[in-house]
Amino acid sequence: MAELPTMIQDLALILVVAGIVTLVFKKLKQPLVLGYIVAGFLVSPHMPYTASVVDTENVHLWADIGVMFLLFSLGLDFSFKKILKMGISPIISTITIIFSMSMLGVCVGHAFNWPKMDCIFLGGMLAMSSTTIIYKAFDDLGLRQQQFAGLVMSVLILEDILAIVMMVMLSAIASGNNPDGSQMLGSIVRIGFFLVLWLVVGIFAIPILLRSVRKLMNAEVLLIVSLGMCCAMAVISTQVGFSSAFGAFIMGSILAETIEAERIEKLVEPVKNLFGAIFFVSVGMLVDPQILINYAAPIIALVMTILIGQAVFGSLAFMLAGESLKSAMRCGFSMAQIGEFSFIIASLGLSLGVISDFLYPVVVAVSVITTFLTPYMIRMANPAYSTLEQKLPGRLITMLNRLSMSHPDTQDQSLWKQLLMQMAANSIIYSILSLAAITLMFTFVQPIMHQLLPGWDLYWYANGITGLLTLLLISPFLRAMVMKKNNSEEWKTLWAESNRNHLPLLFTILVRVMIALGFIFYVCKHLSHFKPALIIVMGIIAMELIILSRTIKKRSILLERLFINNLRSRDIEAEVKGIKRPLYEGRLLDRDIHIADFDVPTDSQWMGQTLKRLNLGRKYGVHVSSIMRGGHRLNIPDGDYIIFPGDRLQVIGSDDQLTKFHQALQNEVLGEDDELEKREMKLRQLVIGADSPFIGKTLEESGIRSRYSCMVVGLEEGKENLSAIPPTRRFQEGDIIWIVGEEEALSAILAS
Repeated sequence: MAELPTMIQDLALILVVAGIVTLVFKKLKQPLVLGYIVAGFLVSPHMPYTASVVDTENVHLWADIGVMFLLFSLGLDFSFKKILKMGISPIISTITIIFSMSMLGVCVGHAFNWPKMDCIFLGGMLAMSSTTIIYKAFDDLGLRQQQFAGLVMSVLILEDILAIVMMVMLSAIASGNNPDGSQMLGSIVRIGFFLVLWLVVGIFAIPILLRSVRKLMNAEVLLIVSLGMCCAMAVISTQVGFSSAFGAFIMGSILAETIEAERIEKLVEPVKNLFGAIFFVSVGMLVDPQILINYAAPIIALVMTILIGQAVFGSLAFMLAGESLKSAMRCGFSMAQIGEFSFIIASLGLSLGVISDFLYPVVVAVSVITTFLTPYMIRMANPAYSTLEQKLPGRLITMLNRLSMSHPDTQDQSLWKQLLMQMAANSIIYSILSLAAITLMFTFVQPIMHQLLPGWDLYWYANGITGLLTLLLISPFLRAMVMKKNNSEEWKTLWAESNRNHLPLLFTILVRVMIALGFIFYVCKHLSHFKPALIIVMGIIAMELIILSRTIKKRSILLERLFINNLRSRDIEAEVKGIKRPLYEGRLLDRDIHIADFDVPTDSQWMGQTLKRLNLGRKYGVHVSSIMRGGHRLNIPDGDYIIFPGDRLQVIGSDDQLTKFHQALQNEVLGEDDELEKREMKLRQLVIGADSPFIGKTLEESGIRSRYSCMVVGLEEGKENLSAIPPTRRFQEGDIIWIVGEEEALSAILAS
C-alpha cells in the first residue's frame, strides 16, 4: 500500500484538532478565531505533549492561500466605491494611527536599548493592524452590520495600501538612501498607477465578460471563474512588486461592482472558511514558548503598547476624522492588534540583514497575544466608554460626541472645488489609460510590425503604422480628457456667474490640452526622428482632428457610458428588481441610527408570524423598513406582513438595538428534533381483512387521519396507478390501500 503523503496527514491533524477546539469555543460562546489559534499551538512542533505537524512549509503555503481568499471575500463585501463615499475621514484616521503607532514602536525599542534599525522596523510593524483578524472577529461577533465596523474596514484597507509605501521607505532607510527621494516618490506613483489601472480596466472589462457568458454559468462554473480571476490578479500583483493578498483584494473590489457579487460571495465562503481556518492555525503554530520566556518583558511591553496605544491614539484618530467619542472608541479598540503585514515587514528586515534575529519571533508572539485579545478589546469598548462618561465632565462628553455633527461635510464644496476635483480625476484616469495603452503598443505591437515589415527600408513604415494605431487607440481617452466637463452644470454656472471666471476656465482647457499633446509628442518622438518643430505641428494637427472627429467623439462617449453602467450595474439591477436601498440611508449613516440587512434563518421561530405579533419595535426598538423576498422588495410593511424563511429584512436602529435584534434573530430558532428519525414518514400497504374496524366506513369515518395522523394515498385496483378514494365510498373486505405516516402510527393501524 502506498504511503500517505505528509501533506494529507498534516491537513487531517489540523482540521481534526481545529474542529474539536472550535466546537469547545462555540460551546463557550467565544470567537472561533481564538479556537483556531489555540488549535495551532496544540499541533505546533513547540508543543511536545501532542501530535505535531510534520511539514510546516506546506501549512504556511495554505495559510498564504487563506489570506488571499480572506481578502478576496473582504473585497467582495467592501468595495472601493464605499470608501470613496466616506470622503477624507478614513485618510485622516489612517495617517494619524500610522504616525502615532510608529513613534510608539520606536520609543519602546529605544527603551530596551535595541539597535536603531530594530526600533525603526518595530515602529513599522506596530503601525499595521490586521485586516484579516479584525474582519474575522467582526464576523464571529456579529458586528459586520454595525456602523463603526465599516469605518474600521475603510481604515484597514488604506493601511494595507500604505504598508507597501512603508516597506519601500524602510528598504530605503536600510540601504542608507534618503526615503524622501525619487525611490519613495516612484513607489507612490507606481501604486497609484496600477491601482487606478486595475480598477478602471477591471470594472470596464469583467462585467462585460460575465454578462456575455452568464447563460453558461452555473454555480460551479462561476466559482471556478471567480477563483481563477482572484488567483490571476494575485499573480499579476506579485509580478509588479505588490503582495498576492493585495491583488486578491483588488479583484474582489472589482467583482463587488458586478451583479454576480452576492452569488460569488456565497460560493466562495466555504473555500474562504477552509483556508482561513488554516491561516489562523498557522499563526498559532508560530508561538514558541521559549521565546515567550526569554523575551517576556519586551513582549508584555509591546502588547500593552498596542492595546493602550490603539485604544488612545486610535480613538483620537477617529475623533479627528469626525466620529463621536463612543464610535471612535469602538473603532480604536477594534484595531488593537498586529497581523500579516507586520510579519511581512519583519521578513523584509531579516532578508535585508538589518534587524536582529530575535525580533521576528517576538513580533509573532505579540501578534498571537493581541489576536487572542482582539474580541475582548472589541467588547470592552462600550464599558470603557460608559466608565469614561461617568468620570469626565458632562459638558466635555457632550462636546466630544457632537464632533461628528460639526465635522465638515465633504459634499458641501464650492463649484470651483467640485469642478477642479472632477477635472483632475478625469485627467489622471485617462492619462493612466493612455500610458498603459502606449506601453502595450510599444511592447507587443511594434515588434510584430517589424517582423511583418523586415529590413531597414521598411523600418520607418513599421514605426509609422505602430504610431498611427497607437494614436487611434488612445484618441478616445485624449478627447475625453480635454472635452469632458466643459459643458457641465458647474462650468456653465461659473461662466455665467462672473466674467472673471472666463480666463481661469479657459486655462483649465489649456492645461488639459497640453497634457494630451504631451502623449502625442511622446509617441511621435519615440517612433520618429523628426525635428521638434515638425513634431509640434503634427501633434497640434492630430489634436485638432481628435477633437473635431465625430467618430472619436461617439467612441469616447460610448466607452464612458459603458464604464458607468458597469460601475452601477448592481444599483441598476436593484432598481429593476425593486430592491434598491432607500435614498435616506446615506444620510442616516451620519447619525447614531442606520440601516442594516439581516437574513431570516430557515429554522427561525419567527417564520409564519406577522410583524404585529412579533412586535419588534417594542421589544428591540427597531423598525423594519422593507422586506426583500425572491427578487422583490416590500417597502414599509404593515403589521399584517408575514415573515418567511430566507427573507432579508432591512432594519433601522442604533448599534445597540441592532445587536439585540441580531442576537434574537439568531437565537430564536426551532432547534434540533430529538426524535427526528422516529418521526420519519413511511409508506405501507394495508389489506382490509374481515375483522378490520374500517369495513363499512368512509374515509372520514375511519379516523385514519384524525385518530392515527396518517394519510391514505390511494386504492390499489390492479391498475398502473393508484385510484383516488371518493368521500362516499365505504371500505370493503379485500380492499388494498396505501397509507403514509410515522412508524408508530402505522403499526397501530396494522394492529387494529
